Formats: sequence, structure tokens, C-alpha cells
Amino acid sequence: MSGSETSGCEERSRTTVVVATRNRADELATTLHHLTRLRPRPPVIVVDNASSDGTADVVRRAVEEGADVRSIPLSRNEGAAARNRGVWAAETEFVAFADDDSWWERAALTTAERIFDVHPDIALVAARTVVGPECRDDPVNAALHVSPLASGSADVDDPGPPVLGFLACAAIVRRRAFLAVGGFSPVLQFGGEETLLAFDLVAAGHRVVHVCDVIAHHHPSTRRMATIARRNLESRNAVLTALMRRPVGECVRSVTTLVARALVDPRVTPALVGAALRAPTALWHRQTLPPDVERAARALETTPAASGHPDEEVRA
Repeated sequence: MSGSETSGCEERSRTTVVVATRNRADELATTLHHLTRLRPRPPVIVVDNASSDGTADVVRRAVEEGADVRSIPLSRNEGAAARNRGVWAAETEFVAFADDDSWWERAALTTAERIFDVHPDIALVAARTVVGPECRDDPVNAALHVSPLASGSADVDDPGPPVLGFLACAAIVRRRAFLAVGGFSPVLQFGGEETLLAFDLVAAGHRVVHVCDVIAHHHPSTRRMATIARRNLESRNAVLTALMRRPVGECVRSVTTLVARALVDPRVTPALVGAALRAPTALWHRQTLPPDVERAARALETTPAASGHPDEEVRA
């Protein structure tokens, strides 16, 4: 049977993979190599955050080689919110995210699809992330696996514990639920953007769960943002997330904590300035969490690692 005949009868994936990228053409080529060899082969949408390198050429070569890949070029860097563009353009029921230095294990997408089918209230599957060629567990896996939110709520049929955090490059979503809550917030742009989305999905009546059997591979790019810059973005966005969703007391605590840190360490000042500049927009989008979701958020404050943010494996 010829290659064209084989592809014509090939089972089509029910999941689209959305990859947001910026100026990492070499890493993107590796990611596309792995994604286009998954079976069933998922459609791949590359959202190009105004790259100035050979990113467009990488996508074009993949298309010329017969891959089901298309590109959405942006005129400016929209950060994490660029993923929303890919989700809007997707035509499948589910969407998996990948960074330009990550990809999905062979059976990951089909396993997630079965979970979504059995559990219609699940809107997001937070996968197990393995790092590097040695496939070592990202520290966030252990934190998600022992989520305090699972206490007293476990069901024998549940695929994994409920969580309020995840790594974006290791998340698969139900497209309709994702779009209904607005996706990733453009207010945050980048850095710890996952928490707000998890809040909004759960507040809308959906579930976010961690599933160890769904595996994402992450090979951290050598072109990474400096650690202090990344942590400043996460600190800024923690304040902005509080302003958008948490009670007044939590907002005050979050702001005063960041001010105190900036007074002690001038390197934190950009986080404080960034939060101040974006605060009016954040308050415009303010909608406090339902009481049960707020209680869950407070439970996580006693075990901050369970929020689902990486420690050393930072990504630009």
C-alpha cells in the first residue's frame, strides 16, 4: 500500500496539539519531529509569537514533508495567551499543549481522550512530566500526586487526584470548557499563568485532575529566560491572580508580601512595578472565586508546591 493510501485511511486523532513558540526554531523542529510521529497523528497548530529566526521555515519544511501542521503567525509576542489562538483555530474536541521544547508520549493523547469520555466533568488533565533524555520526574509530579484537595474526595473510578495547578506544556483540555472560561489570561501574559485557568475551570463546575498515566516529555531549552526574571514574572502574576480572584484580605497579603520582598531585595522591584502597572486591568477583570474553590485555594497555601509550578526547570 502506498504512503498516500496509508495516510488516507489513517485514524484521525480527536486531539489537536497547540505549540506556542518564539525564536526557538531548532527546538521546535525536534518537537514537531516527535509530535508528527504520534499515532493517531494529531493535527498540530504552531502559534508563532513574532519570531525573528527560522521558525516559519521549520513549519514550512514540516508541511512539505506531509505533516498535518499549520502556523498562526502573530505580529507581537502575546505570551501564554497565544495558546488561545491555537485553541480557537482547532477543530477537535480536545486540545493538548506543548512548548517548543516538549512533546507527548506515544499513548498520552488517546489515554486522555478515554478519560474525558468517561468523566464528562473533567475539563483538564494535568499529565506526569518527565525531563530530559533520562526521563527523570519533574518535582511537580510528586506535589500534584499528593494534592491536599484529594483528601476525603477520592473515588475509585477517578483517574487521579483533583488539583488547582499544572504545567501548561503537560496539559490537555476539553476545548469547549477552555474557551468558555476565556483560556489563558492576557493580563498575565506569561509566568504562572496556569493557576488562574485552573481556578476558572473549577469555579465553572469542571474538574482538573492529575493523571500519572498521561506522560509529557520536557527537554528544557538552552534558550531560557534568566531565573530571576522568570521568578519576577511569577511573583507579579501571583499578585495579579489574587487581585482578579481572591478575597480582599488575600489581595492585601499578596501585595504587602511582594512590597516587603522588594524592599529587602532590589532584584524583585521589577515584579512589584509590573504588578502595579497591570493592577488596574486585573481589577477590571475581578470576579472572586466561589467559597468552595476559595477553600481549596487556601488549602494549597499550606503546601505551595502542590500549586503545580516548576522549581528549577524554568522555561522562557
